Amino acid sequence: MKRMIVALVAMVLSLTAVSAQNYMVVDSEKIFKSITSYNNALEQIEKLAEEYQAKVDAKFAEVENLYNSYISQRSSLSEYTRQQREQQILQREQEATEYQESIFGSEGELMKRRMELIQPIQQRVFNAIESFSKQYGYDLVIDISANPTVLYYSEKVDFTQRIISLVK
Repeated sequence: MKRMIVALVAMVLSLTAVSAQNYMVVDSEKIFKSITSYNNALEQIEKLAEEYQAKVDAKFAEVENLYNSYISQRSSLSEYTRQQREQQILQREQEATEYQESIFGSEGELMKRRMELIQPIQQRVFNAIESFSKQYGYDLVIDISANPTVLYYSEKVDFTQRIISLVK
């Protein structure tokens, strides 16, 4: 009997502690989209990606042209010349792949540029959220844009608009 009472008291205390925590909800996607410099940075990155993609496509088109030329001439080439042309095609394909990785890879030029343009804005938003949370005594911030498992939240705990006004 004492164990049940102790368990019941522990459960009540834990529920009280959970309900006593102060939390807020923000939509970071909405916040970022409200920042002009963020939208401009995304446009710059998109244009840069298109330029880089055109260069990558040109390199792979060159490989394809070499291959098609080789296929059409293969029967008239000597064994030595065929091997040289195959090596050349493989080398150019490898170069094109490496170039593509140097641009679009996780540590490529596009990612570096993205970090240069976006990271300072992200830091400003995260600092504003942290500052607001500390100022108003919030213990937990839930980002509803990145959490599709949030099924319901009350609008009275959504402070997205207030964060937007702090960031601008």
